[in-house]
Amino acid sequence: MSSQGQVGQVAGANEKWAEFEWHGLRFPVDEDGFIQEPERWDEQIALALASTEGLTQLSESHWKLINYIRDYYRQFEIAPMIRKMCKDNGLTLRQIYDLFPSGPAKGACKVAGLPKPTGCV
Repeated sequence: MSSQGQVGQVAGANEKWAEFEWHGLRFPVDEDGFIQEPERWDEQIALALASTEGLTQLSESHWKLINYIRDYYRQFEIAPMIRKMCKDNGLTLRQIYDLFPSGPAKGACKVAGLPKPTGCV
């Protein structure tokens, strides 16, 4: 199996989910690749989701941002605004794009196991 993962369709009631498989790990994602069972999220799922963003490994800087996003979401039940994400982590928007090339909403939030942010993607 490739390290990029594979997506297969999963029959759902009125929802279009796909099953993502990466190194034997399987979990449902939506049409944009966001996990549909966020309670299953762990570091292995983060690595699997990162592979869809072209990332083969996650550095300490990646994990710092991922953990910040997850903590913020747990506290406020919404993804952090981009400006707040930059300010609270001492990062520029360019640095976040360097970490997650598809951006803070599509890339970072996806890898962090959040639902797709409203108005994004």
